Amino acid sequence: MTPRWTTAVLDTNLSGGWAVARSPEGFLVDDNGPLFAREWLKSQALPVLAEHGIGHLDGEPVYLLELERSVELERCHWQGLRTFMLEGDHTLYKVLGYAAQIGTWAREHRFCGNCGQAMTQVPRERAMHCALCELRSYPRISPSMIVLITRGDEVLLARSPRFVPGVYSTLAGFAEPGESAEDCLIREVREEVQLEVKNIEYVGSQCWPFPHSMMLGFHAQYASGDIVPQADEIEDAQWFNVHDLPPLPASRSIARYLIDLYAARRLGLPEPVLPG
Repeated sequence: MTPRWTTAVLDTNLSGGWAVARSPEGFLVDDNGPLFAREWLKSQALPVLAEHGIGHLDGEPVYLLELERSVELERCHWQGLRTFMLEGDHTLYKVLGYAAQIGTWAREHRFCGNCGQAMTQVPRERAMHCALCELRSYPRISPSMIVLITRGDEVLLARSPRFVPGVYSTLAGFAEPGESAEDCLIREVREEVQLEVKNIEYVGSQCWPFPHSMMLGFHAQYASGDIVPQADEIEDAQWFNVHDLPPLPASRSIARYLIDLYAARRLGLPEPVLPG
C-alpha cells in the first residue's frame, strides 16, 4: 500500500502542486484547511523568506512557503501546529510537522553560522551551503525523552504549571550533549521527582510540535526513592492507580499512548496504537 505522505526534496523551479504557508504565528488556513493551490498562494505577494519542496501527498507535490511575518488574507486565519496534532487529520499533521521542521531550519540558516555570509540551498539535497567557507548546514533534530514510570498497578504522573488545569502527564526532558537516551531518562527523573528507576524499555517515538523535537518514548519501573517535585518545574507528582486515573493528555500524544498502553496491559484490554 502506497503511503499517503512521503517526504522528498522537490525542485522549486517547477510549477503546480499544493503549498502551505507558515509564519511565526503558525500555518495559514481557510475553510478548506492549510493546503492551497501553490500558484494562487504565490500570487498573493506574501513576504516569503524561503520556498522548499517538501514531499508528496496522495501523489501530489507539496511545497512550503516560509514567511517573514504573518499577513491578513481574506477568509483566512493562522493556526498553530499543536492544534492540528490534537484535532486534525493525522496525515495532515505529519505534513505540517515536517513543514514546520524545514521552515525552522530554513529561517535559522539563511546566513552562515561560521562567517555570516548568505547561504544558498543545495539542489536536490536538504542542505544550505556557504560558498565562502564551504560550511553545509542540515536540518537539526533534538532528541527528547518521555517516560512512564510504573509500580505494579500504579503509574507516576506529574503536572507542570504550564499544563491545562487538572491534567497530569508523564515526565519528559531534552537530552544533553554526550548523553544516551537512557542517561537522559535517568537524569531527568532524578531532577524532576528524585526517584531511581530500573528495567528501562524503549516503546516508540513521535515528532513533537516544537522546533526540531523528536520525542523518544520509554517505560521504566520504579526502583527506589520518595517523590520530591522539582521546584518551578513540577507543580505536583503522584502515584495513580490504573483503575483511577486523573485527566490525561490528548489521545494523539505519545504521553497518552504510554499511559493507555500500560493501563491496557494491566487491565487486559486491547492495546492502543501509537499514531505514526
